[in-house]
Amino acid sequence: MRVQVAIIGSGPSGLLLGQLLHKAGISNIILELRSQEYVLGRIRAGVLEQGTVDMLDAAGVGQRMHTEGLVHDGTELCFGGRRHRIDFKQLTGKTVMVYGQTEVTHDLMDARAAAGLPTIYEALDVSLHDLDGKQPRVRYRKDGVEHEITCDFVAGCDGYHGVSRASIPADKLREFERVYPFGWLGVLSDTRPVSDELIYSNHERGFALCSMRSLTRSRYYIQCSLDDKVADWSDDAFWEELKRRLDDEAASTLVTGPSIEKSIAPLRSYVAEPMRYGRLFLAGDAAHIVPPTGAKGLNLAASDVQYLWQALAEHYGGSDAGIDHYSERALSRVWKAERFSWWMTSLLHNFPETGAFGRRIQEAELDYLVHSEAAMTSLAENYVGLPF
Repeated sequence: MRVQVAIIGSGPSGLLLGQLLHKAGISNIILELRSQEYVLGRIRAGVLEQGTVDMLDAAGVGQRMHTEGLVHDGTELCFGGRRHRIDFKQLTGKTVMVYGQTEVTHDLMDARAAAGLPTIYEALDVSLHDLDGKQPRVRYRKDGVEHEITCDFVAGCDGYHGVSRASIPADKLREFERVYPFGWLGVLSDTRPVSDELIYSNHERGFALCSMRSLTRSRYYIQCSLDDKVADWSDDAFWEELKRRLDDEAASTLVTGPSIEKSIAPLRSYVAEPMRYGRLFLAGDAAHIVPPTGAKGLNLAASDVQYLWQALAEHYGGSDAGIDHYSERALSRVWKAERFSWWMTSLLHNFPETGAFGRRIQEAELDYLVHSEAAMTSLAENYVGLPF
């Protein structure tokens, strides 16, 4: 089989890239290690930057998002027992959209199926060959049968543990990583959100986040030890700890209920450079990971796709400028998002090693932030998304 672009991974970045390439008349195929049901079952982020919303519209999959998604004009920071609102729209003229990554994936899958575009689920033993030549090859096994795809380019959208980044020679890759000394315990529940907007809470007991997926489904997080196990936390224990970390009004109006999903996620920052090797391009978690504090994971993957699909469209239009500068352009935005996510994480979490001095610095930073229009504007600009 031959296509112009072989995409490895059917998460949002791979599916979005495939849809945009299709609209540009560029043939593509997606290979996915897992089943379609497994991919749809993954619980992920739910805050979309304006740029990501615009890209989904450009891909022709924005209708349900605009019907069911929730537009947020701002967010709230809670510390010292009080909440302080950051008004994104007033400060930047932009908003964010709350719409779950699972729903984004579902919409993109439906669009791909409707267009009759090929996706191979449960593609085993995927391997990439001749990436530094003019005609890369992708091999995989499906139902016991070996297959080979020839293509012009390979897009590695298969996450941190995928084959794409692992196919780049070690001496051609540089990696940067920061591992944080805590995790997030997250609970999903069919309960009304405690607030119309997200609440980020800095508390002496640890960070907490009140988020949502819809008007009837909430997503809550608390900072926890890396030694904690999900089994250590009953629903009642989680709700009581969350209440301790919120202001009195939020704690008293919080609607609790049985969890429909509960998990612990470690936090880290990671970047691989460069994001191109020969005719292989990395996008999304294959190239970078951010702590979820700044809501940048899915949005950063989308910005990679923005640069990549435009570069490929330009290539087939006769110019290689976009391809030649893809890694440089993508990494410039990646590192800005990494900085913001690191800053938000540092501002809101308890770091045992910093002690009482670190707590006082956080308190001073938060107090400065909510009393400085310049500081609030900086947060808002980064949260709603920097320009592509």
